[in-house]
Amino acid sequence: MACPFLEDVLDDDSPILRRAFRHERVFRDRSDPLAFGDDYLIERYRFSGDGLRYLCRLLGPKIQPQMAQSHALTVPMMVCVTLRFFACGSFLHSVGDAENLNKETICRTIRHVCLALKSLLNMFVGFPSHLSTMLVKEGFYKISGFPRIIGAMDCTHVPIIGPLGEHEADYVNRKSIHSISVQMTCDQVTHQSIVTSVVARWPGSVHDSRIFRESALGHQLQQGLFDGLLVGDRGYACTQLMTPYPDPDTPPQSRVNAPLGKCRVRIEMTFGVIKCRFNCLRGLRVRPERACGIITACVVLHNIAMMRKEQTPHAPLVAAADIIDPVMDHPTTVAGSAPKRDTSLGRGSSNRDDITFQRFQSRQAAKSSDGIPAVPANTSPGKAVFVITQRLDRRGFCI
Repeated sequence: MACPFLEDVLDDDSPILRRAFRHERVFRDRSDPLAFGDDYLIERYRFSGDGLRYLCRLLGPKIQPQMAQSHALTVPMMVCVTLRFFACGSFLHSVGDAENLNKETICRTIRHVCLALKSLLNMFVGFPSHLSTMLVKEGFYKISGFPRIIGAMDCTHVPIIGPLGEHEADYVNRKSIHSISVQMTCDQVTHQSIVTSVVARWPGSVHDSRIFRESALGHQLQQGLFDGLLVGDRGYACTQLMTPYPDPDTPPQSRVNAPLGKCRVRIEMTFGVIKCRFNCLRGLRVRPERACGIITACVVLHNIAMMRKEQTPHAPLVAAADIIDPVMDHPTTVAGSAPKRDTSLGRGSSNRDDITFQRFQSRQAAKSSDGIPAVPANTSPGKAVFVITQRLDRRGFCI
């Protein structure tokens, strides 16, 4: 009992009662995720054991807890928690139940790992490729026969469900869903579609051509900093990149669209592989700012997986003929017997007309007796030397 004659009235029994009703801290069992086999890890985290160890060494200095608290998440646990969310795309509490963690811890961990992956963007994503430009041109030429292609570009939509604020209408795309419009380019080297540039910051209602026009890549192509051509669909203006003829009127123009479609299908297949590897990109339940960071982090992880030759998920193949172009809203050249230059369309239209006239004007190039392509009789001497030189270069890197 408390003594009434003491200045500080204390109950002698209160410490005993507090100790009796105190709840002991229960630490959940956190098994080492790297102790499982590769099949188990790939199914849940999309990376093998060696790939997870590489990510831990890569991200460890950036996500290692600064305070030496007991029972803090280790680097492998933080990496695996984030990868599990990226792979399944479910609710945070579902990921927490699978990893024996609460929802708040899952949210903070994903945020830290995303920021660390975004800081590595320039290391793993670079245009035109992490390999030589010649290898990229050879890769596209082998699949399409089209010369000087250094990348395929397109935009994809990542649906989002979250607080959009007063600008909610800006995120409604043409399919009447809220989304983030993401622009990507990819290369084609040894059948590996690696993302070479990514822009993930525009609402879904913004047109693809505006995203490209205001991107850093668009300004660099306008300045002529790259030796090669970029391929896009009809949604882009034929200014700094190659686009197919919207309404081909001549056989050469039709034969140009076929190889262009084979090049453009690579970026569509890349979108499919990324979304199959990371199902969270099929629908994010976060704010737009967080969604852009998650998209960028998934692109970095995709490039790491492709460079390390991790197991690729089974994505549905997309044929070139299955791609349906959006409504054409840009001016095009008028087809005729000979290409007519429209200077308002820029270098892309000029290159397309040159290649159409030089390489696709006949189905089978006439051959002379010594194997050199024949030149029409009405061609000037200077033009004849130019045409022969271009046709002798089978890979087309001199155009």
